[in-house]
Order: sequence, then structure tokens, then C-alpha cells
Amino acid sequence: MKVKKRAPIIYNLFPLLAGTFSNWEGHCKRASEMGFNWVFVNTIQRPGKSRSLYSIADYHDFNPLFIDQKSSKSPREQAKEAIRAAEEKGLQCMADLMINHCSVDSDLLETHPEWFSWDKNGHIVHPWANENGKKVVWKDLARFDHKGTADKEGLFAFCLEVVTFLINLGFKGLRCDAAYQVPKSLWKRLISEVKKEHDDISFFAETLGCQPEQTRSTASAGFDYIFNSAKWWNFKAHWLLKQYALTREICPSIAFPESHDTERLCEEFDGNVQGLKQRYLFTALFSSGVMMPVGFEFGFRKKLHVVKTRPEDWESTDIDIMPFITKVNALKASHAVFQEEAPIEIEHSDSPHILVMWKGSTSTQEESLLILNKSIRDKQHFSAESFKDFVQAGAPLEDLSPEFPLSYIPTPFSYHLLPGQGKVFVANRDTVEDD
Repeated sequence: MKVKKRAPIIYNLFPLLAGTFSNWEGHCKRASEMGFNWVFVNTIQRPGKSRSLYSIADYHDFNPLFIDQKSSKSPREQAKEAIRAAEEKGLQCMADLMINHCSVDSDLLETHPEWFSWDKNGHIVHPWANENGKKVVWKDLARFDHKGTADKEGLFAFCLEVVTFLINLGFKGLRCDAAYQVPKSLWKRLISEVKKEHDDISFFAETLGCQPEQTRSTASAGFDYIFNSAKWWNFKAHWLLKQYALTREICPSIAFPESHDTERLCEEFDGNVQGLKQRYLFTALFSSGVMMPVGFEFGFRKKLHVVKTRPEDWESTDIDIMPFITKVNALKASHAVFQEEAPIEIEHSDSPHILVMWKGSTSTQEESLLILNKSIRDKQHFSAESFKDFVQAGAPLEDLSPEFPLSYIPTPFSYHLLPGQGKVFVANRDTVEDD
């Protein structure tokens, strides 16, 4: 079944690993072949002395590492050409939007000191976070003072300028870094102003690490999508579904098996390919959108680094799960139930090692059932007297699993799941005609 609006199936092209703008096309070709429809590129603007991607010194210039010095074209045209090439392959491009802080050595601190937070001793305030009970301060960053600045209009105009710069390059989406650290009122105004002129631009809020109410508040500012925490779920605890329930009617969300901020999953799983497949299948089907970083398809194990990563860090592996990812993406793209924040319930299973997850579309008659082996090392047996105990659909279930689909589903049902294997079933409820 086709749906009108494509849910975001995002390939994260980490630019420090990809290299210059001229190298993007090959990566985008691979992403397109796997069925991705978005490519997210981390910050491409010129960084400060720390050289971190997330420490921008000049918002209207480019990181020299991404400029092809052999090209006769300007850096701006190189970037636009790379984005056009991605679009020709069916990929919309998403950029990082960072307006909660900038580089501590940016000229903005001298030209507009009133835009920033300063302590009582006249020192710039650095953003910080609590990581495992320890306060981590990013001393290469300076925090914008959106609430207290004496020049709110000037700072807002600057933010709008930055967005316009990225849109003019060809970006159709903006991943808003640490969105919850920026006032909701600013986001509402910024998103509204941008969409008046560019109604095809999508805003994605990065809200990881904040409290649930902060997420709800930020999501309601007009964002098209937020990111969820499915990556950290152990398939048992109740917190993920509670978070999902709190936000699903406000704003659809995006799950991911790993990100540029986390350890590589292949490293966590010590090379276990079944674990990679299990996690991608779950995150792709759980919520409206999914995002996967470059290299996941090949089982890369070296963590992406916002300063040190280089194209030379490209790994040579004996892993290639591109065919599996392609099938999962095709499954997601062709069924509405996997593209919306539909109601989800965890059904009872006789085995604690098996996840049975029901999801029912509210925009169509589709229902799905995911039966997932939580263990990535051991086989598990699943049995059920009848799938009618799990679904409301009157039509027969169809096995659409990316691997080993069954042409016939017996009743009672009995199946030995391979390590990490997931069985995916979809059926349709009876259509009721309006009076």
C-alpha cells in the first residue's frame, strides 16, 4: 500500500568520513540504492580553532576539509552541486542547524557580545551536560542568550539568515541541534517565518537527553519530527513506550540503531551481524522515521569523531548487510503502519527472550505484528494457538519478513527464530463504510 507522504528514511553521511563535496555523490548513490529518501549531513560550516564540527566560527563559510581544492568551482557551488546530485538520486538533503551555541573564538563574540551569556565575572558561559553523573563543559563553545539578550530581534534575524543560507544551498531539512536548549517561542516564530516562504522545508528537533516534558514542549513548537531513544531500549523496560505515548500525537519521531554520538553497534556487539540486523529492523518499524549512519551497512566499528575522523578511517570489513537494509526500507516505505506514530502494545509471550509487538495504523486499516528474538546469539522457539489473539484484523496475516518469509502461516503457529531474527506480519482490518 502506498502512502501520500514519504516518511523519512535517513542516511547520515558523516562529512568528515565522506571527505570533500565531490565525494558525496558515490555515497548518495549507495544510500539511494538501499531505499533511503533523505541524507543528513552533519555541520559543513567553518569551525573554530577546536576544529569540531559542532563549534561553528563562521556560519556563512565552509569547513575547508570539505572543499575540493582541485575544483575550479567555488566552495558554495561545490556544495550546491553535491546537493543537486543527491536530489537527482531521489534524496532530500538535511543540514545541521546549530543556534544554541557557536565557537568561542567566533567573531560574533566581538561584533555582538550582547547575543551571548556571560557570568558575573565577565566570562563567557560554556554549554555543559551531565554525563553519567559528571558535569562535562564544552569550553570551545559559547552559549547564545536567546532569553536574556538585549537584542532579541537582531539575534533572531541572524538565526533566520543562517537558515536562509542553508536553504539557498539546496537543503530541504534542518536537524536542530539540542533544540530543547532554545526557547520554544523562538522555534515557533522561526519555523513559522521560514514556512511562509518555503513550505517544503522540514524541521527535525534533536531532543535527546532532556526530560519528557521538555521534549513535549519542544515538539509542539511546530517541528515536523523529533528523535526518540529507541536505540537504548532493552526490549523489556516500560520507559520507551511511555515516552512514545507522551509525544506520538504531538509530533512523529525518528529512531536509530546508532548515531555519530554513540559507539558503533558492531563494536558493542563484537561483530555480531545478527545484532545489527535485529536493531535496524526494530528501529525502522518502531516509529515514523529511521536514521542510519554511514558505515553501519558494512559493520564499521570505529566511533565517528567530530574532530578527528577522516576519509582514511574508512574501514575494510567482511560485512555487507545492504541487501537486508534495502528490504527493510522497502517494507517501511510501502506500508503506512510503519510510517506513523501508531498505537503500539507489547503482547504477552511465553518466552522472556521473545518480543511480540503489535502496531495498528490509525490512518489506514493496516495492523502489524513483529515477533523478534531478543537474543542475538541463541535460537528461540515461538508458538501461538492463533494470531487472532494478537490482532483485530479480519483478513489473513501476510508474512513480509525481510528474511525467510513464509508463504503459508499455519494455525497453530510454531517457529524457531534464528538469533536476532524478526518475523514481520501485516494484515488489514475490515473497512467500514460511512453512513
